[in-house]
Amino acid sequence: MPDPATGVAMWDSSFDEALRPYLPFLPADEALSPETPLKEYGLDSLATVELLAVLEEKYNVRFSDDALNLETFENPGRLWTTLSKLQPAS
Repeated sequence: MPDPATGVAMWDSSFDEALRPYLPFLPADEALSPETPLKEYGLDSLATVELLAVLEEKYNVRFSDDALNLETFENPGRLWTTLSKLQPAS
C-alpha cells in the first residue's frame, strides 16, 4: 500500500535488512519508521558509501549523481522513495 504522503509503497523486508547493519545505535527491537534519522542512529559517511553499494547490488539499480546527497540518506522514507524511483515498474 502506498504511503499517502509520497505515493510510494512502504519498503520491503530486504530494504530493512540491508539498512539495519549500518545503524549501530538502533535497538534491534525498534522498528524503522520513514522518519527515523539515519545519522543519529550511526549512519556515517563510510557507512553511507557501503550502504549505497549494497542497495545498488540488491536492487540492481544505480543511484544518479543528483541522488547522492545528504537529503537522500536523511531517513528511510527518503532513501526508499529515491530507490523506488530507480527500480523498473513491476
